[in-house]
Amino acid sequence: MKKNMGTIDRVVRTIIAMVALYLYFTGAVSATLGLVFIAVAAIFLLTSLVSFCPLYTLVGIKTCRSKEN
Repeated sequence: MKKNMGTIDRVVRTIIAMVALYLYFTGAVSATLGLVFIAVAAIFLLTSLVSFCPLYTLVGIKTCRSKEN
């Protein structure tokens, strides 16, 4: 797995995940929508931690700077 996520992308995903978790745990969203928020938050946090997004690979997106000499 090569890194394909930049720092800004990782920070934005982490913030979105934290907001989704906050909304779920404060009771602003519940039921099915709450479970969707939890799933999205988990995926965003995981991809932020490993700096790799499989979906980016499928569509050919790379938000990190390449180290080309």
